[in-house]
Amino acid sequence: MSFKVVIPARYASTRLPAKALADIGGRPMVQWVVAAAGKSGADEVLVATDDERVAAAAIDRSGRNVGIMTRADHQSGTDRIAEVATQRGWSDDTIVVNVQGDEPKLPSVLIDQVAELLAKTPAADIATLSTPITSLHEFLDPNVVKVVTARSGLALYFSRAPIPWHRDGASRGLTSQTSIQGAQRHLGIYAYRVAALRSLTAMPPSDLEMTERLEQLRALQTGMQIAVSVASEVPGVGVDTPEDLERVRAQLHPV
Repeated sequence: MSFKVVIPARYASTRLPAKALADIGGRPMVQWVVAAAGKSGADEVLVATDDERVAAAAIDRSGRNVGIMTRADHQSGTDRIAEVATQRGWSDDTIVVNVQGDEPKLPSVLIDQVAELLAKTPAADIATLSTPITSLHEFLDPNVVKVVTARSGLALYFSRAPIPWHRDGASRGLTSQTSIQGAQRHLGIYAYRVAALRSLTAMPPSDLEMTERLEQLRALQTGMQIAVSVASEVPGVGVDTPEDLERVRAQLHPV
């Protein structure tokens, strides 16, 4: 199976500016993400950025620079990856995995898993992963995106709301819920076929996407199919805040 990995990495970040360059164990975070992706079966790993500083820091384990400059006006990492696919001339059936640039602890096995899921699901345009939700706090947290699927494994819906909602488990409102059975947390890793990637980024945002602030709902609303599988390993914490960065610094060491 052949696939590419593209890591979209902006310099700007609302909660943690320049986080792609944040020092972790003597190396910028982007290098940790590149190293993790390099342990997967991908035949190419690239960092797509709008900043020359991030591009210069995008060095793989062999010392090769893998940074690709993209336009500064992209609204999402998906748009940035689509530009890379065009720049590189990738065919419509090429599989590309979107690895977020703030996931220095992402297990490489998940990259392989999501690429393989798409490859073995011909009907799907996109593939992604989930993990079981294990606490009511996580279930009710709007920052935790949930996904429900059909028996076929294709996504039915993604939401920041607590879904599926057990009607008889919450007689006294939200916080009285006693059942989180079947609840799945969506992980922000995607595999795309390049044809779907181009089609998706050519569309305007959908109404559900704008309401929930979830880009994957644009794909669902337009009729694209998203395959979902339970992750074979629970990923480490991503870096969204200064507190997250300190936790990751304590866990990662120079290699």
